[in-house]
Amino acid sequence: MLQRDHAIVVGGTATPGTAIQLSLAGKHAESQADGAGRWQATLPPLGAGGPYDLEARDAAGAGTIAHDVLIGDVWLCSGQSNMEMQVRRVSNLETEIGASANSRVRLLHVDRNSSIAPLTQFTPPVAWRVAGPGTVNDFSAACFFFGREIEHNENVPVGLIDSSWGGSTIQAWISAATLRAHPGSRDGLDALEAYARYPAAAAARWQENMDQWWQARDPVAVGPVSWSTPGFDDNAWPEMRPAGIWENSGVEELKNFDGMVWFRTAVSVTAAQAAEAATLELGPIDDIDTTWVNGVRVGSGEAWDQPRFYAIAAGTLHKGSNLVAVRVLDTGGGGGMWGPPEQKLLRFTDGSIVRVGPSWRYRIAGTLVQVGLPPHSPWTPAIGLTTLYNGMIHPLAGLGLRGVLWYQGEANTADAAEYAQLLPLFFQDWRREFNAELPVLVVQLANFGPARSGPADSAWAALRESQRRVVDADARAGLAVTIDIGDRFDIHPTNKQEVGHRLALLARHRVYGEQLEDSGPTPASARRAGDRVIVEYAHAAGGLIVQGSNRPAGFEICDGANHCRFIDAMAAGTRVVLRTDKLPPHAHLRYGWSESPLCNLYNMAGLPAVPFDIPIS
Repeated sequence: MLQRDHAIVVGGTATPGTAIQLSLAGKHAESQADGAGRWQATLPPLGAGGPYDLEARDAAGAGTIAHDVLIGDVWLCSGQSNMEMQVRRVSNLETEIGASANSRVRLLHVDRNSSIAPLTQFTPPVAWRVAGPGTVNDFSAACFFFGREIEHNENVPVGLIDSSWGGSTIQAWISAATLRAHPGSRDGLDALEAYARYPAAAAARWQENMDQWWQARDPVAVGPVSWSTPGFDDNAWPEMRPAGIWENSGVEELKNFDGMVWFRTAVSVTAAQAAEAATLELGPIDDIDTTWVNGVRVGSGEAWDQPRFYAIAAGTLHKGSNLVAVRVLDTGGGGGMWGPPEQKLLRFTDGSIVRVGPSWRYRIAGTLVQVGLPPHSPWTPAIGLTTLYNGMIHPLAGLGLRGVLWYQGEANTADAAEYAQLLPLFFQDWRREFNAELPVLVVQLANFGPARSGPADSAWAALRESQRRVVDADARAGLAVTIDIGDRFDIHPTNKQEVGHRLALLARHRVYGEQLEDSGPTPASARRAGDRVIVEYAHAAGGLIVQGSNRPAGFEICDGANHCRFIDAMAAGTRVVLRTDKLPPHAHLRYGWSESPLCNLYNMAGLPAVPFDIPIS
C-alpha cells in the first residue's frame, strides 16, 4: 500500500554500478546502485487505484516484481498497550473477525524493536497483508476499526501501520534531535550516547546514580537495619501470595496504590545447591525492582512486562533458610510481582529447581507522592529515550502518510506537566519526519481506576487535561474523548470499536472534509454572572443532552490551591449553568476530574463532553 498524491520513494540493493529501471502504473524512474550496492528512485504521485505491479529491473531485464500494490491512504497507528491491543481481545471478537475480510484494507505490523541508534530498515523485516480473519486477529484493534470505517466512508484503499509497544512512554517515541529541546531529557541523552560507545562503563555509572537516588528516597535506607538483610525481623509484616497486580490482591491498602512496597520470603536449599551458582527467576515486576539474596544485591529491572532473571554467584546461598528481598516501585496503573507463582524459583546449574514463595511478607514503604518518580535508564526498551523512534519509526522515513493515530499516555501519568511539554515535541518530530502538515489524532485517556465520592487530585485527570490543551492549541490535531467507554477495573477496555469510530469521525471531518460532528461538547468559556457561573460550550449544536438524570454531574469549583467542591449544574441549550453564592479567590472550574468520573453530559451526536479545568472569568 502506497500513499496517493505523494511522491513514491522506492529503494533496494543491487551490484554496485547497476542501472535500475523502476515502473508502476505506467510511471517510470531510473537509478543506479552506489558503491555499497544501494539505490533509490522516486516515482511521481499517483491517484488512488490498483492493484498494480511494481517492477525494478536492470538493463538486462533481470529484477523483481511486487504484485498487488494499491494506492490509497496510509495511516500510522502508534502508542502503548491500548493501541497495541489486538482484535482477538475485543468485545464481540468472533463477529468482528468473521466479517474482517477486505482486500482494500492492508495491514502492516511492526514488531517490537528498541535501538540506541536510528535504524534504516526493520529487524525483522515487515510485510503488508490483506485484512481478513487470518490477519486481523493479532493486529491493533483501534487501528483496524478506524481503517475499516475510513475505507467504507471515503471509498479509498486504506493502509494501516501498527507500530506500538505496551507500557511505552512518549519519550521513547521522539527522536534524539527533537528531544534535546526538552531540558529534562538532555542528561539522559548524553548517557545514551555514552552507552552507545562504552556500554559497560555507562551502565555502571548509571547504576551508581540510581543507587544514590534510591538511597535518598527509600525511607528504609535511613533505618538501623535494612529490610534487605536477614537480620531484620519481619514477623510483624502481613503475608500475601503475589500472583497478579497488587490492586487485585484483596489487600485494601493496595487497592489503588502507587508507590514502594517491600517483599521478603525465605527459601530453603541443600548444601550441594548452596555451593553452586544459580539464577533467581521472579517473573515480571511492575514497574521497577531491586532484589537481594541474603543481603547481597543480585539485580534490578525497570520494565513492567519483562520477567526478571538474576544471577547468584556461588557462595551467596547457604544450606538451610535463605532470604529473598524485593523492593518494588509502581509508578502508575497496576503494580507488584504480578507473574504466576510457578515463575518464581531458583534454578541451579545442576538442573535442580527450588520454588520461591508462594507466600511473601510485605510492607508499604511510601506512596509515589512521597518517593517520587525515578529516572529510567535511557536505553531501557519502552521507557528509555528515543529508542522506539530509532527502531520502529525511523525505518519508515520517506514513506508517504495520510495521518497518525496516537493512543498513549498511561505510562506518563506521573508527570502531566512534563507531558504537556513533550506532546508538542512529538507532533513537531513526526511532522519533520513525514509531512509538515501531518494530522495527528490523539486518543484521550479513558476512565480507569477508583470512582471517588468527592473531589480529589488525580494524575489521570491531569494528563487528560494536558492532552486536551495541547490538541486545542494545534490546528492539525484532534482529540478522541473516551471518558465514557473505559473500564474502571481494567486499564485495557475492550470496546475498541467505539475508539476506532471516534477517531474516524475526526478524520472524516478534519482530513476528508465531511460535514459531521466529530467531537463531544468542549468548553469555550466559564464566566461569572451574578450568583451563577455560565459555561459556554462548542460542539453542542441542537443543545446539550444529559443522560440518566435531569442534571449534569461532575462539576467542581476550586480555589487557587485546588480545594474543590462539587456544585449543582443545569443544562440549558448550549450552556451549563452553575449556581453559587460565593466564588473563592482565583476560582477555576473542573469537570470530570477523576480517574473514573461519572460523566453524563453529551451532545446530539451522542459524543461525551470532554473533561476540563478552566479559569472562571
